[in-house]
Amino acid sequence: MRDATPKFQDALVLTGGGTGGHFFPALALAEGARDRWSDRPITFIGARRGIEARELPASAWPHLLLDVEGFLGRSPLRAARSAWKLWCAVSRLKALWRRERPWAVIGTGGYGAAPALLAARSLGIPFFLHESNAAPGALVKLVAPKARRVWCGMEAVRPLLPGADCRVVGTPVRAAFLRGFVPVAALSTPFRLLALGGSGGARVLNEALLELAPALLEGRPDWELLHQVGPAELERLEGRPRHPRHALVPFIARMDEAMEAASLVVGRSGASTCAELKAAGRGAILIPLPTSANDHQRRNAQAQAAEGRAQVLEQGAHLVSRLEGALRPLLDDPSARQALSGEPEPNRAVQLCLEDLQSCLG
Repeated sequence: MRDATPKFQDALVLTGGGTGGHFFPALALAEGARDRWSDRPITFIGARRGIEARELPASAWPHLLLDVEGFLGRSPLRAARSAWKLWCAVSRLKALWRRERPWAVIGTGGYGAAPALLAARSLGIPFFLHESNAAPGALVKLVAPKARRVWCGMEAVRPLLPGADCRVVGTPVRAAFLRGFVPVAALSTPFRLLALGGSGGARVLNEALLELAPALLEGRPDWELLHQVGPAELERLEGRPRHPRHALVPFIARMDEAMEAASLVVGRSGASTCAELKAAGRGAILIPLPTSANDHQRRNAQAQAAEGRAQVLEQGAHLVSRLEGALRPLLDDPSARQALSGEPEPNRAVQLCLEDLQSCLG
């Protein structure tokens, strides 16, 4: 973690994190902004926990990580502590930004974005929002009416933000996904099932896959399983018995390459995952996180299924047997996998967002 406070004067500030669904759209927008405005300082603000606390210190991006935490599901005492930390973080940014005023702030959600967005709103600094999910989070609802623009990942968000200036642009994907992908039909053996529990992992999915993978793989010598379990889960699971063709990894940095090599994906339904699946032209079995804020993962998965790009399974009783029943016909039938994958969908979200920002600010 860097101790030095980055320079903010005339900078474009990106803020959002906690999970990959908030952080990766911010990273995609930063990559696009760097290409578009090579002389413009670009700085990240996030929290000292979550994915940004792991990714930003290892990167070349200037950043400031603040001691803030979420409110959702907290006891009254912990919620009060979270509110105090947020007040301190906002006060710190306001003091910094009165001396060095950013050009604009872009927020992509998550509790790590709250200090920067609230400080920008208080100081009259232009700020923009991107809401990737089908249901907006509490922070986006709070600050959206004062945003210069709210960029929406899907049309379903617009009516849920009355009073906000919304524009549907899709969900930004990292630069690595802005290319052509080998179609599923062209992949050869060994075919790969890619399992994704999200950037932080998912214990229920991990346990289900550990249980059913031996039977699935033993009868299918042409298949292998690459399983992102999350950093916290790897230590717990790596000593467990598993099939030789079942590989566990904590985190996949080059997700574009992993998806391109996959014939089928199973995992959660965060907005970034759904956008990357569409960009890569990969079909999936999606298992929404039932505790996601505003049930946004279920809505994301249903939107993906409505386009014929996914099957949706609810987490709950008998998940192992239901997941096995969904996987078997797809593993055994190439035409079924190809039909579920569909054609890769070019993603223009970064371009649309940054063109709009430039038109708003000149």
